[in-house]
Amino acid sequence: MPRATRASRLSGLLASVVLLAVAAVGCGDSDSGSPSSDAKGTDSSSAAGAFPVTLDHKYGSTTIESEPQRIVTVGLTDQDAVLALGKVPVGTTEWLGGYKGAVGPWARDKLGGAAAPTVLTDTGTGPQAEKIAALKPDLILAVYSGLTKAQYESLSKFAPVVAQPKAYNDYGVPWQQQTEEIGKALGKETEAKTLVSGVEGRFAAAKKANPAFAGATAVMATPYEGTFVYGSQDTRSRILSGLGFSLPKDLDKVIGDTFGANISKERFDLLDQDVDVWIVPDLTAAVAKLHGDKIYADLDVVKEGREVFIQETGDYGNAVSLSTVLSLPYVLDRLVPQLAAAVDGKTATKVEQPAS
Repeated sequence: MPRATRASRLSGLLASVVLLAVAAVGCGDSDSGSPSSDAKGTDSSSAAGAFPVTLDHKYGSTTIESEPQRIVTVGLTDQDAVLALGKVPVGTTEWLGGYKGAVGPWARDKLGGAAAPTVLTDTGTGPQAEKIAALKPDLILAVYSGLTKAQYESLSKFAPVVAQPKAYNDYGVPWQQQTEEIGKALGKETEAKTLVSGVEGRFAAAKKANPAFAGATAVMATPYEGTFVYGSQDTRSRILSGLGFSLPKDLDKVIGDTFGANISKERFDLLDQDVDVWIVPDLTAAVAKLHGDKIYADLDVVKEGREVFIQETGDYGNAVSLSTVLSLPYVLDRLVPQLAAAVDGKTATKVEQPAS
């Protein structure tokens, strides 16, 4: 999944990684150790009545017998949903880098007084099974992941595992379903739906305030190993469609059954939209290189100043790449004004960078 330059770009495209955990039926009992701390305001007794619960996923189904206390997230963004629901994972999986416990600034207050999670690393060979086992998890979450069946079976020896939903491409689960699936796994289904509704309300308000978004076309891309565009099942593209934009007509046909792919210059028509949103390594050299490509620079979207640039290594870029129930409000505060400037129909309008 690119976000590609970081963490070996996870094999350049978020390659092999991680696990959506929920207790698989038949998993051996595990030593749960001491429980992680609940964040303030959660009612553990109400969650207890939600169990046992069974969740379906790409590799079958997993039954969670009781409220999990020691949660490990191998799904690259699953920690945000766990934190939003009042639990602090004992382990998270590194993706973006630079954040203690792999917890971004939009989620840090959800730690309460709990210690930051232990951070695990997937270097392209899959989840660190031995280190995960040492954390004595009673639930492993791999909802936003590309977990293989072999990795799922390996992790299931330690705790119930919930893998990615089979209805979507790997790394293609919508943030809404991710939040609700994790809510079910934690016995907090109602709370999860409430969180989703709140963020969807933010999207609806932005759409209402910016009627020009409806009917406009947009695409999300990054200059990874050429030109990489994100498909309709990628979380970043869903930000645009959630705001009312239409994605390029042939987008999924060109990239195939995946969250995104590199395109040739012969398909730069996919970039000639009402607005292009670029996630770039930096806002100077990378942008200059893009504009140095004569084919791209000749597109109307460039000549009319309808581009939005987001630096991938900052908090803003990280929040876009995560696209979670906690990071999306942070994104909307910054992205919506940029998109509004890009599609206002005035070539002279400059798309400004957020102040912070």
